[in-house]
Amino acid sequence: MFDFIIVGAGLAGVTFAHTLEKHGKSFCLLSDRSQAASLIAGGVYNPVVLKRFTPIWRAEEVSAFAEQFYAEIEAKTQHSFRIPMPVCRKFASIEEQNNWFTAADHPLLSAFLSTTIKYETNPALPTPFGLGQVQHTGRLEVKDYLSVSLREWESQGVYHSRTFDYEALEIHATHIAYQGVTARNIVFCEGCGIEKNPYFCTLPMRPCKGETLTFSAPDLQLDYLFKSDGVLIPLGNDTYIVGATYDPEDLSEAITEQAREELTEKLRKMTSVPFEILSHQAAIRPTVGDRRPLVGAHPLHPHLWVLNGLGTRGVLNAPYCAQMLYQAVFEGKEIPPEMDVARFQKRLGFKKKSSHK
Repeated sequence: MFDFIIVGAGLAGVTFAHTLEKHGKSFCLLSDRSQAASLIAGGVYNPVVLKRFTPIWRAEEVSAFAEQFYAEIEAKTQHSFRIPMPVCRKFASIEEQNNWFTAADHPLLSAFLSTTIKYETNPALPTPFGLGQVQHTGRLEVKDYLSVSLREWESQGVYHSRTFDYEALEIHATHIAYQGVTARNIVFCEGCGIEKNPYFCTLPMRPCKGETLTFSAPDLQLDYLFKSDGVLIPLGNDTYIVGATYDPEDLSEAITEQAREELTEKLRKMTSVPFEILSHQAAIRPTVGDRRPLVGAHPLHPHLWVLNGLGTRGVLNAPYCAQMLYQAVFEGKEIPPEMDVARFQKRLGFKKKSSHK
């Protein structure tokens, strides 16, 4: 009998699987890779909201935990997934400079915001008011992180590429069973696929479509993450990502000409060098109304768990949320109330769409 069946192999599912493995727990991981948000993610880890110069939720704790977690996974797999690089925010005025320095005095931000203004000498990136630099930031190669992990588990026979059939799930008093496999618990890490889940579909997900462009610009010569009207993410070999759009209305995964034009215009405003569009990507982000993760157990079925809603900060949130879930299951610790799905129990309830064994 496994300790867990994990449904979904994006950032949430794979990170929870690593957490279980670290603690000597067993799992069976199932996914048809239908949710592409993790696969096209830029993978930026940055604990500061650069629009308002404010810290993300639990910034110091989440950042420190993520740093330790990914270092351990890199050592275990003998692969490097992180590319440390600063995030630099372009100032639009002297007033923004002053706001930056005020924010840097905040105890939750002083470790992250440099008080030295950076002036870009690269003519491809005009910054007349300079740049504010965020420290302890970078990019995770999400595709590599997922593929290396899944290849290893597939070779061990604990990862299976298949679509989950909710009708085949059997819920018993002490365990669950699924197509001949038994486990003490099951956790759903399905991203926006949660809308099809009869046990957790009423949670208040607010999916949002994001589109990005990958482009080549040999004259750009950018070696940090550049934040202005959009974000420029260096990938190496003179290639970059510009993104991303936010569209809560169109929830198809089709790329759109409107987004291509919007991103191309942002790129033209940020830099004057020539560029060539190489590819165009789109995916649906699993965000939540209150912008907090969804972690916890179903109120009627204590062996059914959810780990979802990691949002745009998924690279940072995933390790911390996975650890909170692990401690809740195996150590009896309470999940932080801001992320516990119990916060929606009274307001929405959990209504099953169909009956199961």
